[in-house]
Amino acid sequence: MALTATLYSFDIALSNVDRGVYEQLTIKAACHPSESEEYLLTRVLAYCLEYTDGIAFSKGGIADADEPAITVKDLTGAWKSWIEIGSPDAARLHQASKASPRAALYTHKEQRTLFRNYEGQRIHKAEKVEVYFMDRELLASLASHLDRRNIWTLSVTDGLIYLDVGGETLEGTVQRVALPG
Repeated sequence: MALTATLYSFDIALSNVDRGVYEQLTIKAACHPSESEEYLLTRVLAYCLEYTDGIAFSKGGIADADEPAITVKDLTGAWKSWIEIGSPDAARLHQASKASPRAALYTHKEQRTLFRNYEGQRIHKAEKVEVYFMDRELLASLASHLDRRNIWTLSVTDGLIYLDVGGETLEGTVQRVALPG
């Protein structure tokens, strides 16, 4: 019998001072059995950090070869941003940067290990691909608080993330790094 995805819900009061985004978000995210909690949390945090009109999780999840984990499209359906999560291969980032005016990667992986996978690989406009490394300690702390129903207050200011989860404040960073090239 095949394992099924676990559905998590997140009620998030978002205050992204850096971008001027203040929203109350309700997110339902399915976690496939092959996904780690860190991957799920990176995906949810990336959605919050990128939040704008037209943002959506892909319908196929991690199994969708034609769609990224998160898309941003305008009202006509044209791409605005292609956002990958985790450690996609170089061909996937190449596809992303050709298909969309903006390509970004949010990852919970270790930088040296991830970048080693891209050595000698061709990535279209690699210098324009935005790579964000999530604070691994923040993700580990957050994973220990993960429930099927989650209520967060998420604040972003001066590049720092502050998360109130059940009365406990967690903090960390998201570091932007250029792809080696």
